Parts: sequence; C-alpha cells; structure tokens
Amino acid sequence: MQKIATLLASVVAALAAVTSASAAALSATPWQPHSRYTLLQMNLCLSGEANCYHRTNHLATVEEAAGQITQQDAQAVTMNEVCSRDATNVARRTGYDVRFAAVLVSHKRLRCVNPGRRGVFGIAILTKDSVRASHGEAFKAHDGHEERRWLCVDTATSVTVCTAHLGTRGSAQGRRANDAQCVELGTVLTRYAEGGTAVFGGDVNRHKPCAPATMWARRDSSALQQPGIQHIYGSPSLDVVATHAAVASYTDHDYFSTTGRLR
Repeated sequence: MQKIATLLASVVAALAAVTSASAAALSATPWQPHSRYTLLQMNLCLSGEANCYHRTNHLATVEEAAGQITQQDAQAVTMNEVCSRDATNVARRTGYDVRFAAVLVSHKRLRCVNPGRRGVFGIAILTKDSVRASHGEAFKAHDGHEERRWLCVDTATSVTVCTAHLGTRGSAQGRRANDAQCVELGTVLTRYAEGGTAVFGGDVNRHKPCAPATMWARRDSSALQQPGIQHIYGSPSLDVVATHAAVASYTDHDYFSTTGRLR
C-alpha cells in the first residue's frame, strides 16, 4: 500500500509540474498583432461608352488592376465602372471571390463595347475571403439616364464590404440627387456597421463624406487624377494605419487604398 501511495504521489507531482509548465508557456506567448486588412478602391472606366474611354485599353486595364491587387495584397477590392466579364477575369487571375451588380442605363442593361463580349456594365466587389451573401439596390434618387446603386457582400471573416458609384454634381439637379444618394448610403452603412465590422469603398463624386458618425472616412486627396472624390469608410474595429493613392495608367481615377489592423 505504501508503494502505491508513493506512486500516486509521484504521478500527482508530475501532473502539477506539467500544468505549471503549460501555464508558464502560455503566459510567455507573445501577444499576436491584429490582422492586416487592406481595402482597394478602383474606378476602371471600362464600359467603352464613357468620355474617359480614349485613355482606356481594356486588356491593359485588367492587367494593371490584377497587378495592383496582387501587389497590395488587398483583402477586398471595390470596383466601379467595370464590365461583368472583366471583373470575373480579374477575380480569376487573382484567386478572389467576386460579386457583380449590373447598373441600368435607360432602364436596361448596358452592353460593354470597344470591344464587345465583355458582359454588361456595373459595379463589383472582389474578396480574398469567400462571400456568404450579397445584397444591393438602386438608389431612390437619380439624375440622367444612368442608374446609381450600392452593393454589399458578407464574407466568411464576418466583414461586410460595400461599394457604390454616386451621381455627378455637374448641375443643380445632379447635386440634389448626389446629396440624396449620400444620405441613403449613410443609412445603408449604418445598418451594416451595427451588425459588425463594415468597410466601404467607392467613387462618390463629392468631397464631403457620406460615412455615418459611427465610421471613419478617408479620401484620395493625394491622387493625381480627380483627387478627393473616391472614399473609403470603415468601422472602429478596423484601425487605419495608412492610405495610399497609386497612379492608374488607363483610367481617369487613380487607385486608392487604406491599410489597417482588424480587431
């Protein structure tokens, strides 16, 4: 019996030593930094109908866009004025998931031209994480023949990514429509931000942000082309570390990105 008791005491002592060593190892484990998160915004002017098209080469644009995504290692990419097949092509080259929403012009889908067979005109979101669901609607206020709309996707990492391309402000009616779209966009983003981390990238055609008070806002003020009208917004759970504007060779908007740490 004495031998058994001695053996049990030895086992208990050994287990205590292992537990103590494990606790010490856990306490000595260095703190892990927040996850890096980059959002990249692009207006690619790929319809073949817009005034900026004289500078656009769709093959070179797709190549440059894919290169920017890879170079910046973006977790999410928001695209405006893109064609459905071009967005799919970029997603295939980079290995990202993609969701596309067609933008109606004169109440019908606009086929991309010069060259054709590139699908229809619209907006898109590419994400490194898989997309669980997507949602989007047209804004209630419009000016002119081109519909304006927003698109949001929920990802596997529980980050909601949104984009929109608001109307231009070249006339009094255009300014009223843009202001109304801005207010509606703020309401949409508020709804998604209440449910968790939300980020937005888009060409809002205005300098004053549309971000709700619960989100931070950054503008592409350092861009060489049309500075200040492409915006990125984010939830406080994404701490912004840096913003960056990269020169775009084949479109009339530079590439704009923010990089932060996701809590």
